[in-house]
Amino acid sequence: MSANAGALAGIRVLDLSRVLAGPWCGMLLGDMGADVIKVEAPNGGDDTRAWGPPFIGDQSAYYLGCNRNKRGIAIDFSHVEGKLLLQKLVQKSDVVIDNFKAGTMARWGFDDAWYQTHAPQVVRCSITGYGTFGPKAELPGYDFVLQAESGLMSITGVADGAPVKHGIAMVDAASGMMAANAIQAGLIARFRTGLGQRVEVCLHDTALAMLVNVGNSHLATGKDASRYGNGHPTIVPYTTFATQDGLIAIAVGNDSQFAKLADLLGQTAWIEDVRFYSNPARIAHRGLIETLIAEQTLHWHCDELILALRCKGVPTGRVNTVAQALEDEHARVRGMVAQIAQAGMEFKTLGIPLRLEGTPAGIRLAPPRLGQHTREVLQDDLQLSDHEIAELYALGVVAG
Repeated sequence: MSANAGALAGIRVLDLSRVLAGPWCGMLLGDMGADVIKVEAPNGGDDTRAWGPPFIGDQSAYYLGCNRNKRGIAIDFSHVEGKLLLQKLVQKSDVVIDNFKAGTMARWGFDDAWYQTHAPQVVRCSITGYGTFGPKAELPGYDFVLQAESGLMSITGVADGAPVKHGIAMVDAASGMMAANAIQAGLIARFRTGLGQRVEVCLHDTALAMLVNVGNSHLATGKDASRYGNGHPTIVPYTTFATQDGLIAIAVGNDSQFAKLADLLGQTAWIEDVRFYSNPARIAHRGLIETLIAEQTLHWHCDELILALRCKGVPTGRVNTVAQALEDEHARVRGMVAQIAQAGMEFKTLGIPLRLEGTPAGIRLAPPRLGQHTREVLQDDLQLSDHEIAELYALGVVAG
């Protein structure tokens, strides 16, 4: 194995999941060097393969965005032979990820007792909507619903408007990251105990945890949270302001930065004004100070004001579109727009945000086509004979 192989090189992950949270988790592990085998049903596979447009060739951009660095196989688990293949794959794995409805794997025979007897080394991660216990445990989990139920929508949007969901499926994405973190903790614990363990991540828990300071403020005071548009519940001014040619975000984190902002805008009287001289005072007069600042920023061009604020040490940035953000020079230099050109596929994708100097993350494999590596895995990983493989294809147990 190369000295600078990915941090998880040598770890085999069986990814039984589909849509976003589980595949995102598997991709993160794959980016860090794990050998990830994505298992799909032969009749269409992962739902996101059809979630378009946009498509790149016959592949949806959605699917391509969360399934790189994986080998793909197709197995029909409705066949007894399919479940037997799954047993063999699990026993050869270090990690198993699934996001089936709670209890599905146990009903297939893969309960704690089976793992203890047949695959005690495996860290198995279950990603569900509401977990394996509690009054909602049987319900399916959908990001949009969880954004609503968790209160995240209630704190997003303008103060006098309706609750609004986030622009991405952030509960799914965050759950995938939580799962990747928990799996790696399980693998580290295995070095100490010699045993794998069951890891549970659910969208409901993740969504509530994402309330962070807002949730803790409610628990501290008993007061429900409010919407502040682009503002911050406990820091002012910390919002967007219009200039002559664009919106900028100004994030004043302390009284010193506020004084620098006031000085730059030619309003030094604000610094000593009892309504504005401290953050609690500015919160009490949020509407007034934000209005006064907005009147001043309209005298500036966007880039000119950003440069002036940064020179003063006041955090700021342009409110970009997605296109502008991905075309930014800093994104290019940091490799956050990557190119995949493998196996007849060529497309741009989001880069890897993880930087590990000694064991670098990287893109090794394009997202697999449905069942692309089925024969390879059966032959090389499971050591099945040509005759056995031919029978599985003939019975419709596998595809690809």
